[in-house]
Amino acid sequence: MKQTLFLKTISLLIVITGLVSQTEAARVQHLTTHSQSMDKDIEAVVITPEGYSENNSYPVLYLLHGYSGNQNDWINGVPEIKDYADLYQFIIVCPDGAFSSWYFDSPIDNSIKYETYVAHELVNRVDDSFSTISSREGRAITGLSMGGHGALYLAFRNQDVYGAAGSMSGGVDIRPFPNNWDISKRLGTYAENKENWEENTVINLVYQLTPGSLKITIDCGVSDFFYGVNCDLHEKLLERNIPHDFTTRPGGHTWEYWENSIAFQSVFFHHFFEKVKGE
Repeated sequence: MKQTLFLKTISLLIVITGLVSQTEAARVQHLTTHSQSMDKDIEAVVITPEGYSENNSYPVLYLLHGYSGNQNDWINGVPEIKDYADLYQFIIVCPDGAFSSWYFDSPIDNSIKYETYVAHELVNRVDDSFSTISSREGRAITGLSMGGHGALYLAFRNQDVYGAAGSMSGGVDIRPFPNNWDISKRLGTYAENKENWEENTVINLVYQLTPGSLKITIDCGVSDFFYGVNCDLHEKLLERNIPHDFTTRPGGHTWEYWENSIAFQSVFFHHFFEKVKGE
């Protein structure tokens, strides 16, 4: 009897698994945008959800990679993001932010204009190419490490473009790291270009926010080398009465941590999109 029940259970699981595999329909595409500001073509990965139709309009989550990465990092590192696109019915866009752009429009190098590309040229290209909610209420942005800095940096400076923003293990204060990750190639050395660093570090951009102007979620592992600066940003946001989610959990600067983070942040952005839709 027990063996028969066990076999029936296994058979049912096989059927269910088959049905799930048949209905999993997130589509991974590659979108090329010609950046006028940098005069070059740049590729992004775009994930459209199951049942995507031009008859509907979808919110978009922009998902940024870290230092030394590219547009394929997220889909390779956390392929489950396709499931989140299906489950929450949003489009996911993973831009190429170059090896070490830090998502700046560099004040010292005119060939690095990644704020303009991600926040404007790419957003316009995505809205022209897909059926999106083409307003800040339908856009969110997050990322890991360099991309965590980039997401908050772009959202704080472009609140007319994004309605929600997040960071995972983000370099949200670059000043303690003057010799790391090519930042000096984008801003000049800290010793000779202190003003560039002060004006372009996320923690110093909090003054641009007003309570409720942007939905914000931040998380960082307690073993991460960026843990201290994330705690500092949390305190700065509290000081200015800026509502935000701040999460810490065990973990370091790893894909295992980010796999967990994006699951929670996807829920956060889904709630944002749904709340806006209901208003």
